[in-house]
Amino acid sequence: MPAFTYTARALNGDLRTATIEAPNRDEVVAQLRRQRLNVVKIDEAAAVKKKKGGKIKMRDIVIFTRQFSTMINAGLPLVQALDILAKQSENPALKDVTHAVVFDVESGHTVADALGKHPKAFSELYVNMVAAGEAGGILDTILMRLATFMEKNDALVRKVKGAMIYPGVISAVAFIAISVLLIFVIPVFKKMFGDVGLPLPLPTRVVIAMSNFLRGIGGVLTVVVGFFIVYFTKKYYATNSGKLVIDKLMLKAPVLGDVLRKSAVSRFTRTLGTLIGSGVSILDGLEITAKTAGNRVISDAIMESRTSIAGGETISAPLQKSNVFPPMVISMIAVGEQTGGLDEMLSKIADFYDEEVDAAVSNLLSLMEPVMIVFLGVVVGGMVVAMYLPIFDMINAVQ
Repeated sequence: MPAFTYTARALNGDLRTATIEAPNRDEVVAQLRRQRLNVVKIDEAAAVKKKKGGKIKMRDIVIFTRQFSTMINAGLPLVQALDILAKQSENPALKDVTHAVVFDVESGHTVADALGKHPKAFSELYVNMVAAGEAGGILDTILMRLATFMEKNDALVRKVKGAMIYPGVISAVAFIAISVLLIFVIPVFKKMFGDVGLPLPLPTRVVIAMSNFLRGIGGVLTVVVGFFIVYFTKKYYATNSGKLVIDKLMLKAPVLGDVLRKSAVSRFTRTLGTLIGSGVSILDGLEITAKTAGNRVISDAIMESRTSIAGGETISAPLQKSNVFPPMVISMIAVGEQTGGLDEMLSKIADFYDEEVDAAVSNLLSLMEPVMIVFLGVVVGGMVVAMYLPIFDMINAVQ
């Protein structure tokens, strides 16, 4: 459906600007008149997107959610609270989205339905929790819980990204250092050894051969092959089978796999606990959680569990059969089911695994530092020694 951006004047004289979806301009005018707004201007939304746009960050949504919760708790009407948020938003993209939400709510839509029209800003989890909050009359409480959930989830994502980026950065630095030595430094030694005419030791010949390879067609081939490996790996990962295979390998990777598994357990338990505590049904909660798992193996295990639960089983039984979740998690979930405090138990598991992720990331970083130092020392030191061996031979020959 086409999108239109309008500017209209309210009865009190205020100008309002927002973007809405409608079949045509006439329908936009009709909707505005039903809200007793006088149309000033209507444009195709595409033209506005070129001027504004921008990305809505997680931090922007967290601030929006906390402020929205505070205003509702203070007794402000929904439309007035949303209108204030739209006016004070510093992010142009979020401002446009909020204006559109205001328009939809004024037109009779629920807040959840209005937010659901903007999936790039508000996730399915967000929309479902807001819907549960509206239905239960506790929207302010749900929004505050949502903000806390997003902050903790964002912190977890940043920890895992940091654990994955650090080895990559160190490896890149090592690759650049070795390449500089082979391309620029080794040829100087090669010329000097050629002028002397002495036979070269095997280590020196190997290093010079590597330098010749990189300085010739080999350097181009290395870059091209590396590019195609990255390109086809991404294409393969975009397929269902490829994502499953690569995610399995990542979970089995030494040290890093432990970080990914623990972070996946933390995300699963916190998301499901937050949804159940907000009034979302277990089946809907599992479906949403599977989409946000971040790993295909974990996601498939959750969906298989959902199918079993729909058939009358408990949550813990099918999760145990999946062999994906640790026994402690299964046991604590079973206790939560028996005591009727599943949401609280899931939150406790998430808190525990957040600490486990911290410890796993620290272990990964503490392990990577000495490994990379030893690797660089052996490779660079070996190249330096290989280049100095002929010099020692020359000194011995002179003596």
